Amino acid sequence: QVQLVESGGGLVQPGGSLRLSCTMSGRTFSSLQMGWFRQAPGKEREFVAAIFRAGGVTDYADSVKDRFTISRDNVKNTVYLQMNSLKPEDTAVYYCAARVALSWSPRAEYNSWGQGTQVTVSS
Repeated sequence: QVQLVESGGGLVQPGGSLRLSCTMSGRTFSSLQMGWFRQAPGKEREFVAAIFRAGGVTDYADSVKDRFTISRDNVKNTVYLQMNSLKPEDTAVYYCAARVALSWSPRAEYNSWGQGTQVTVSS
């Protein structure tokens, strides 16, 4: 059973940066496609970014492209989300997600979810 634990959230001023981490246990990490999603108060959960098993293929929501970078370390069983130039509208609970993937499907249904980490962008 896949378990995901996020960390790295917090309060940051507009224009600042944060790096989220998500560590996986329970399965061979390199078999998993990993994604980040977020949910703001009163809104539906939305896709943020995804990365394929070996890390060479990524996808981003238009709202975060060129500001956020997803990466993974298959030795540490960890996926990261580097968030730069943060805006107040990036405020949300950020969730790490995993799916067993034989082919690249960044926005398909994910099977396993972390508990979420709060990111607040405010002055």
